[in-house]
Amino acid sequence: MKKEKRKAYHSIRGKIFNLVLITIILMMAAYTAVIVYQSVKLTDLVRGTSDSQKESISSISEETMAAVLDANMIQSTQMEAYIAGDVFGDASRVVKIVADYTGKLLADPENYPIREVAPPDMAKDGEISLQVLTEEGVDVSSPAIRDKLGVIGNLTELMTAVYADANVDSCYVALPEGVMLLVDNHSSSKFDADGNVIPIPIRERQWYTGAAEAGELYYTDVTSDLYTGEISIMCSLPVYCDGELVAVVGADLFLNDVSAAVNATMKSGSFICIVNKNGHVLFSPQTEGVFRVLPEDEAKDLRNTDNEQLSSFVCDSLETTTELRLIEVDGELCYVTGSPIDNVGWAVLSVVPKSLADQPAAAMLERFNSIQSDATDTFYRAMKNAAVTIIVLLAVVVVLAIAAAVILSKRIVKPLSAITNRVQSLGGDDLRFSMEDAYRTNDEIEVLAESFSMLSGKTLEYISEVKNVTAEKERIGAELSLATRIQADMLPSIFPAFPDRSEFDIYASMDPAKEVGGDFYDFFTVDDDHLCVFIADVSGKGVPAALFMMASMIILANNAKMGKSPAQILTDSNAAICSHNREEMFVTVWLGILEISTGKITAANAGHEYPALKMPDGFFELLKDKHGFVMGGMDGVKYKEYEIEMKPGSKLFLYTDGVPEATDADKDLFGTERMLSALNGSSEAPPKEILGAVRGAVDGFVRDAEQFDDLTMVCLEYRGPGGKEEKENEE
Repeated sequence: MKKEKRKAYHSIRGKIFNLVLITIILMMAAYTAVIVYQSVKLTDLVRGTSDSQKESISSISEETMAAVLDANMIQSTQMEAYIAGDVFGDASRVVKIVADYTGKLLADPENYPIREVAPPDMAKDGEISLQVLTEEGVDVSSPAIRDKLGVIGNLTELMTAVYADANVDSCYVALPEGVMLLVDNHSSSKFDADGNVIPIPIRERQWYTGAAEAGELYYTDVTSDLYTGEISIMCSLPVYCDGELVAVVGADLFLNDVSAAVNATMKSGSFICIVNKNGHVLFSPQTEGVFRVLPEDEAKDLRNTDNEQLSSFVCDSLETTTELRLIEVDGELCYVTGSPIDNVGWAVLSVVPKSLADQPAAAMLERFNSIQSDATDTFYRAMKNAAVTIIVLLAVVVVLAIAAAVILSKRIVKPLSAITNRVQSLGGDDLRFSMEDAYRTNDEIEVLAESFSMLSGKTLEYISEVKNVTAEKERIGAELSLATRIQADMLPSIFPAFPDRSEFDIYASMDPAKEVGGDFYDFFTVDDDHLCVFIADVSGKGVPAALFMMASMIILANNAKMGKSPAQILTDSNAAICSHNREEMFVTVWLGILEISTGKITAANAGHEYPALKMPDGFFELLKDKHGFVMGGMDGVKYKEYEIEMKPGSKLFLYTDGVPEATDADKDLFGTERMLSALNGSSEAPPKEILGAVRGAVDGFVRDAEQFDDLTMVCLEYRGPGGKEEKENEE
């Protein structure tokens, strides 16, 4: 029983059943894997989409907020700078008016009356009054000072009027003698506790020294008023007569309102501040960090800090209204913009922390996460229900598949068994498989039987063709082998070629890319004092090139042996080749005739590669000679020749394009640079060793790549008339 079961298992029927069953199971497994994979991908897609939506919400919110801030902050900052500039503009207008009249008075004092001026009067506190203030130790009763004060006393009405009309807290004219006239409405602040007028170091005050040094309108840093203690800024302008400083006119602005306005801008971390032209923070609601207000001697110059972005921003803000920027301030990213206060050279800076701008986006993301969480729970419940449905369907499919496998295996087995038995019986002379009724099932089995029938017929035909082709290939191989030997025998191959001539040495080689090639060379003595050398490269490869090569070589040699010049040899050879060249093949040629006694080579070039020449104690270099047109390309071409002076020890290297165009597996060319490097690596060696070095370099470069072109080289060494002794010394 076990044996029968084992036999049934290993029968075709059992194998087909098992194959069909396994295939269906594998398909179900693959289907299940695809479903699982797609479920995972769908889950990842949902998660990825969620992440993308979050990123989009964050990005769009950030861009929107940046756009809103860009429009509002820049406009707001410009407005603040304009308002501040207008306030400081009042002071500059007052100073310029008073300075202009002061200059006129002091330029021509004789034309103006002497008016009486008085020191501060405590009884006039709250009234606008003109007051004389001095430095400690200055005697205002001296005639010179008294008269000068009396002259500028003519400014009383003007200074009182501009003080009452303009937004300034005091107006004054100081003289280099250490006295000044001042107009304000708080005269009581000029007295100490004992009722004495407080002296003022006029010529040491910042507004005086700054204006005198600048020579133009000058604004001080924010400082405390000497008498009231109020924070203020002084605007001053020097007055000159004949190039000499005669007075400094100034006005004070109390800045309590500016400070309060700046402090009021602090909202949820955003604020504005004001920096002066030295980069010092003058007004700011910040009590910590780089934007806090410090005394002048401790204040940092924000134009030059370790934070390059901040420094660049402050510098730009002092020059022009900046675009909205995102920079790091005290370890936190902030949106910033700035605008200059043109009158004083200061700038208003607006700062909004990025975290504050990102709060709307954070609220949106929190709401999105809540919605996404609910959607994800619903999705996973649906996925579980789908998985149960799929498992039930797969079970039903497997049961149906097993039943189908049983029926299918029975139907296929019988004709397959018949085909198998017939195929096994084929052999010997009985190789014909013919169609029978048992194979005609009107399905793929019948197609299989017909294929066996066609295959057996084609196999018999193929066997017959193989016999014929093999015989023909053996005949062609024998002929190519003979052609290779004939071509090789035509080229000089016995070296040394001229054992009795010590004046020169020559060596050559030719390696065809196919069985036969199109490259050739030759050398022979025309007479006792002339050696002819030429190298050529025929267009094309294989047998046609070899036939054209032999004809060209014979024509060149015959013309050379007639004693013609190189140019005439090429001209006559070209005419002979063109007269019988219906295939329009061509050949490149370099031909030279060495005058052995002198070393002079007369040469001509018909489109061939540049030769490489080495002079004694020198290196191989390309000799870029004049090229004529290729031989066989056009009838009637006249070739020109040139001369090479060979000194004893000189070497001439000739080659075909198979050397520089040798190609490696990466399609890179060997090139003339590598060729010259190989030549110069063995430049002092005999010609045979030089050719071996070049061939070794080419092989090392090409490695396993196929040789696509013939590779031909000739090297001539000229030793001179004394070459015999040198050769004997070398030996």
